[in-house]
Parts: sequence; structure tokens; C-alpha cells
Amino acid sequence: MVSLKPIGQILCAVGLMAALAGCTDAVPLDTRSDEQKENDPFLDHSKRPTIFGEGGLSFFGNKGGTNDSGGALGVNSFLWRASLDTIYFMPVNSADPFGGVIITDWFSPAESPNERLKVNVFILGRSLRADGIRVAVFRQVLGPDSVWRDGQVPESTKIKIEDAILTRARQIRSQTVNQDKS
Repeated sequence: MVSLKPIGQILCAVGLMAALAGCTDAVPLDTRSDEQKENDPFLDHSKRPTIFGEGGLSFFGNKGGTNDSGGALGVNSFLWRASLDTIYFMPVNSADPFGGVIITDWFSPAESPNERLKVNVFILGRSLRADGIRVAVFRQVLGPDSVWRDGQVPESTKIKIEDAILTRARQIRSQTVNQDKS
């Protein structure tokens, strides 16, 4: 025996669509004047604000050749890659290429197993500049009671890591520029 239930549902849906199609008393949603519509930045896509900023999202750099960011990340890609290259030996706990944050997990060097380090790298912009990167270094020492206690980290450690990242970023940028010329 054939069930009429699905056929009835289809006929009901078709009838509802036909009834809605006959409605002609539609109210216009946009009641602004033509002048107001012309000045609307959301209608002109070149003026539309985006979550990627004024320049938008660029996968292959700027057409004018002035893009110093090196790619499609939310931050400078040279600094991003250099940061990962510099802390390659530490396990990465979290990495956000659009926000420019790299957080490592605790790492204990083989030569000092009672000490562990953690590094947070913050890339602050899209240009390759010395003030475009910040590093926070945390250190803990294992006490005699087997409890990790926070230890002091010399300011020079943070500066050395930042300098290493900047040096590596400049190397990557030079390699990229040389490849583009050939």
C-alpha cells in the first residue's frame, strides 16, 4: 500500500509557495534617498571596512611592491617564520598566525633537568621592525620538595631571543627578495 503522507506534505508546501508568490503588498526594506545610498560605504566594496584591516587579506603581497609584511598572515610573516625557527626546539602549545601569538609549553634542557623554561612570542604588527616583536620568558626551578617554583629570568635573555628572531627575519626577507629578483 502506498503512503499518502509525503505526497500531502509536498502538495501543502507547493500551495504555500503559490500563496506567498501572490503577495504584492511588499514594503521596501531600504527607505533611504538615492543620495544616502550613494554615500553608503557598505555598498561600495572598496570602502567597506573588513576584519582584515584597510589593506584586506593579501596572499601574494601588495601590487605596488611596498608590502613589507611578506604574505597573508595577520602579522608580519617574516617575523612569524623567524619566531618559529628560533624556538624550534621548544614544544609549541599554541600558535595564532592572525593574532601573532606563539606560546610554548614548558621545556627542560637536557643539561639542567631541574629547570624549565616557557616562552611567549607576540608579533605586534605587519611591518618588519624592531619594535614589532615582544618576548616573555618564564623560568621555574624544581625545589627539594618536588614542587616547581618561579625563578628569575635576566632581562638580557628576553632581549637575546628578540634579537635572534629579528636577525632570522631579516635573513628570510633577504632570501625572499633575492628569489623575487631572479
